[in-house]
Amino acid sequence: MFGLKSDWSLELPERYFTLEDYEGGVARWCPGCGDLAVLTAVQKILRDEQQPPEKTVCVSGIGCSSRFPHYMHTYGFHGLHGRALPVACGVKSRRPDLDVWVATGDGDCCSIGAGHWIHATRYNMDMVVMLFDNAVYGLTKKQTSPTSPRGLKTNTHPMGSWLPPLDPLCAMLGFTNVSFVAQTVDWNPVHLHATLREAHKHRGMSFVRILQRCPTYTAAVFEELQRDPSRLLLLKGDDNVAVDPAVMKIFPNQAEHDPSDIGAARALAETGSQGEKVPVGILFRDASRPCYEDFTMQGLGISAEDKLAGLKRELDKFAV
Repeated sequence: MFGLKSDWSLELPERYFTLEDYEGGVARWCPGCGDLAVLTAVQKILRDEQQPPEKTVCVSGIGCSSRFPHYMHTYGFHGLHGRALPVACGVKSRRPDLDVWVATGDGDCCSIGAGHWIHATRYNMDMVVMLFDNAVYGLTKKQTSPTSPRGLKTNTHPMGSWLPPLDPLCAMLGFTNVSFVAQTVDWNPVHLHATLREAHKHRGMSFVRILQRCPTYTAAVFEELQRDPSRLLLLKGDDNVAVDPAVMKIFPNQAEHDPSDIGAARALAETGSQGEKVPVGILFRDASRPCYEDFTMQGLGISAEDKLAGLKRELDKFAV
């Protein structure tokens, strides 16, 4: 009967979020930029998890990738150069209930922000850190970055970069209290999405290095990897990134890897840094590492009166 609940009526949730609920401003990255694939992957993960936009925060520093918060219809903080991680840690320490995502570049994180990078890893606060690695300072128009390959000609090194590049994976796996390290590529959206999804599930700082194409300044850097999948090594196993068998066929080289073995993870990262098989998947995961927000969240519910009383008690200890 019309107007009465029938057996076939659907129980709809009070709120249901679609992709449009996470879309902010129109992305102004260059056509073909790998950042676009990352943006879509994050929006799909939030939609699949039905994460409320008002409970999500995207934090960034300075760089092309750091425009990420502008393109998300969530809370966002576009910080200073190299300061994405301390801002994100500050957010998480006072609002541990929020879902925090960090967008940072190879220059923003590995150069001016390197000190914060080390300590944020040690804090191991629950957030996803996405390193958009295009091997160049793109926003400021083609300067050498810490991950630029040797010989790359840039505005700061017109004869070619002199030094071997810093490898973010090798660095991460040497930091204290590291709990999650993974690598993926922007040109395989299925693996990209699956890797970020696993990172989002992990409690602790999930660091995902994304090999990200810059069609304007470093179009050739990842061209060989993109054209020749045999240069990549797909990491698989029960505790690794799960992708469709059809996608796995793209990777001629595959290896079983236990992410709990940090020694094996370091060996894989070192092999990849030497230009041999570049690993994609989860290199290391340890959910037992302590998270700093478990300490910083203590006392968050204390009233202003109780805080003032506690402060007075401490100051009274110095009375003479």
